[in-house]
Parts: sequence; C-alpha cells; structure tokens
Amino acid sequence: MQRIDLNGDVGESFGAYTIGHDTALLRHVTSANVACGLHGGDPSVMRQTVRLAVAGGVALGAHPGFPDLQGFGRREITLSAQEVEDLVAYQIGALAGVAAAEEARLHHVKPHGALYNMAARDRGVADA
Repeated sequence: MQRIDLNGDVGESFGAYTIGHDTALLRHVTSANVACGLHGGDPSVMRQTVRLAVAGGVALGAHPGFPDLQGFGRREITLSAQEVEDLVAYQIGALAGVAAAEEARLHHVKPHGALYNMAARDRGVADA
C-alpha cells in the first residue's frame, strides 16, 4: 500500500502566546515542521514540541524563517546569500540541539513563510 506523508507546521507559540493546537495536530501528522525561534517558537516551546512529536512517532523537521515575530515571518527581508545561509544554519542548529537533548534527530527542513516564497523564486536564496 502507498503511504502519504501528512505534514504540519507546529511549535509556533512563544512566551505567553499560544498559536495553533499542536497537541491535537501532532496526533494526525506523520512529519512536523517545528518553528526554530525567529518567526515563532521559543526554546521551551521547541522542547515541548519535540517531546510531543517523538512520543507520537512523528518525523521532526526544522522550520526556519526570517527574524520577524511581529510579521510572523511573512515579510520579505533582503539578505545576502551568506546571511540567509547563516540564518538558516543558526535555526537548524538550535532545533537540532533541542532534538539531541531529547535523543531525537531531524529528518527534514522546510522554510517558513517569506523565506519559503523567496527560495521558490530566487535560486541564490534556495542554494543558501
């Protein structure tokens, strides 16, 4: 039988703000894109989300975005290719560290919002 990966964005709450219904969503997906702290998420939310995903057998992915909490990572920010690479590496590293502390590993990366859209249009951003 063919299998389909049902994927969702999670871990975008931060501080006192709750965004989404991660616990419920993680019961229905096979892979999850976890916010890495810049467009949404924070260290505690990242850890809680990783724990929930691991407990449910959900594949973990990093969901890096632009440093734009106010705009939820949906506003384009012009950066050099090196700055984009650094920004993405920083966020993947943060989530990978949290995952390692929970004895888990990252499975994939899916950019968020404006970063995703810019990568679809601009080869330099995509390659970074």
